[in-house]
Amino acid sequence: MQRSLTMIRATLVSSLLASGAAAQANMAPINSGPNPYKTIEGWAKMPEGRVWGSTSAVAIDRDGQSIWVAERCGANSCATSTLDPILKFDPTGKLVKSFGAGLIGAPHGIFVDRDNNVWAVDCACLGGGGGRGGRGAAPAAGAAPAQPEGPPKGHQIYKFSPDGKLLMTLGKAGGGRDAEYFTQPNAVFVAPNGDIFVAEGHSSRPDANGVPPTARVYKFSKDGKLIKTWGQWGKGPDDFDQPHALAMDSRGRLFVGDRGNNRIKIFDQDGKLLDTWYQFSRPSGIYIDAKDDIYVADSESQSVDRTRTDWLRGMRIGSAKDGKVQYFIPDPLKTCPQGTPSTAEAPCATSTSAAEGVAVDSKGVIYGAEVGPRALKRYVKP
Repeated sequence: MQRSLTMIRATLVSSLLASGAAAQANMAPINSGPNPYKTIEGWAKMPEGRVWGSTSAVAIDRDGQSIWVAERCGANSCATSTLDPILKFDPTGKLVKSFGAGLIGAPHGIFVDRDNNVWAVDCACLGGGGGRGGRGAAPAAGAAPAQPEGPPKGHQIYKFSPDGKLLMTLGKAGGGRDAEYFTQPNAVFVAPNGDIFVAEGHSSRPDANGVPPTARVYKFSKDGKLIKTWGQWGKGPDDFDQPHALAMDSRGRLFVGDRGNNRIKIFDQDGKLLDTWYQFSRPSGIYIDAKDDIYVADSESQSVDRTRTDWLRGMRIGSAKDGKVQYFIPDPLKTCPQGTPSTAEAPCATSTSAAEGVAVDSKGVIYGAEVGPRALKRYVKP
């Protein structure tokens, strides 16, 4: 009898989650709200002769103010570059440290753990040189780059000391599926107890990462031993399509940006689905601060996803406690009409635009890492 009651309760919970998700999927777009932030461009200074490339990876140092970025070597890939992709800037925007040259071909995510170790994601999901196109457009989503000659590389997670010493590598060089992980990892997050979470699967295209496309979350122990995985590619309530971002709130709930499904999925740390949110739009990046404020970057609505016509690109800010959206920082660029290129006289977005990665320092300053515009912007309250 007890077992039957437990099964009935589980079925009811699943049904409620599914019906609630269906209702949210059809919700009216949230495209307005106060924007109390001033945008500051060009504050982080590159060395003389080096220009900003695409970046989707930004994190905060344990000092609460210095900024770590994984930048794509002045282009949209570091595959053939001798530049350091991992950069640290002090609060004034001065570059104070760099490392990672020759190791990371496609820097995609970055995370700083409680010991100030720096974790970097090599997605291996970017084009070789990256064309600017419409304001620095990235290649087609999930397009696998041509691999340089030599041993297989990429599809890995690297753990560095703050000084750049390589401490751990997760994943098989060149990638793999299932037990030979990863295939196009997107993000890494280290929990307070040291457990490591990785989101895998950058594309919805079977020709980019296998049939069916891969899409899952991995959980590792602090010493890199695989504990479990969950998820598969798909459009159902229990599926993922491009799990692109990871964050955790003060309750220990794991937030996964299920970008291709235009939603955030919230789990406990063993992979049990707790909730599904659609009100933050198409999540490329997620950050949750110490007060449980949540910052979600949408860099693809209308431009990359041309079917998503009602939602605007930009950053939605709210509460991870109740899911309410409180502020909206819109992308200043309009979307180019279908088939119309961006020009210097009439700039518009044909691909990813505005922040893709997001982080917030101890003073509440927001940092947005941009793939298309190739920039790292600050957002401050005057």
